[in-house]
Amino acid sequence: MRIAVCAPQAPFLHGGAEIVAERLVEELRRREHEADLVTIPYKWYPGTRVLSQALLWRLVDLTESDGRPIDLAIATKFPSYVVRHPTKVVWLLHQFRQAYELDRTELGQFGEEPVDRATRRAVHRLDRATLGEARRVFATSRNVAERLQRSTGIEADVLPHPPQDLDYRCEAYEEFVLSVGRLDRAKRVDLLLEAAATANGLRFVIAGDGPDRERLESIAAGLGLDGRVSFAGRVDAGELADLYARCLAVFYAPVDEDFGMVPYEAFLAHKPVITTRDAGGPLEVVEDGQTGLVCEADPRAIADACAWLAMHPDQARNFGRAGGERAQRVTWDAAIDRLLEL
Repeated sequence: MRIAVCAPQAPFLHGGAEIVAERLVEELRRREHEADLVTIPYKWYPGTRVLSQALLWRLVDLTESDGRPIDLAIATKFPSYVVRHPTKVVWLLHQFRQAYELDRTELGQFGEEPVDRATRRAVHRLDRATLGEARRVFATSRNVAERLQRSTGIEADVLPHPPQDLDYRCEAYEEFVLSVGRLDRAKRVDLLLEAAATANGLRFVIAGDGPDRERLESIAAGLGLDGRVSFAGRVDAGELADLYARCLAVFYAPVDEDFGMVPYEAFLAHKPVITTRDAGGPLEVVEDGQTGLVCEADPRAIADACAWLAMHPDQARNFGRAGGERAQRVTWDAAIDRLLEL
């Protein structure tokens, strides 16, 4: 089949969504499909730009290329699923969350002006129309599927994707807790920093970069965490695999996360995950006392979870191994078989 994988791309940003789209193309080609990645530069602010960016996708003609038909379009996150195609499948990473559950929160985007409220309603109408025309809709987690059903009435089949391809291994359970991901407020790395201030004897490594880094470094300095918290910045694949291989545990507790590859990455390195009761998608794989620890979104509770794992290394190993068994069951073969069931 000739398959176009559609994904927006914010220039100079590269995260989980980009990794999934790129890997999907690679896996389709490995199975002898003719696949290519179709992207359009994406800017979601100011608020009124959201609709114009979405309409760019509506204008794209992906029915054919170079005189040959394109058999299938697989769209991922907003606004790529706005694209027209007679055989469109959506593998939904997330909608434009600022127009939904993040609206009127500190992570929202739309104010109370009439134009902002009208833009938000227009995003809802656009989602119902363009997602509703897809042949199949899959969601990467139950959390994403439930949001979609609440907001549009559209049902989606849950289809998680494997994490990025790293040299996953377990070498040790050293006394440091690892945080991995883009540094923005929604990831709540500040909770871990505040926990670090009371978790004596443990070190913390923050791998990733983003707009919240300066604020987080300021918090760490104000808490006197020099020497106990290190900001590694954006690390390459080899260094990331090394950090996973050596850490005691991985902290991952964003606000109501869509899916999150980090727990799966941690599990493939046989490391337990510490998350919070309001983390969303991670709760579908991080089970308290089985594959990690689930606590309140409170620095003291997070510090206690870190300390407990440090004092119970055998349990940390058991949790990580149990998580590894779960992560191994999420494969590209299963994902692609379902995506191509038309």
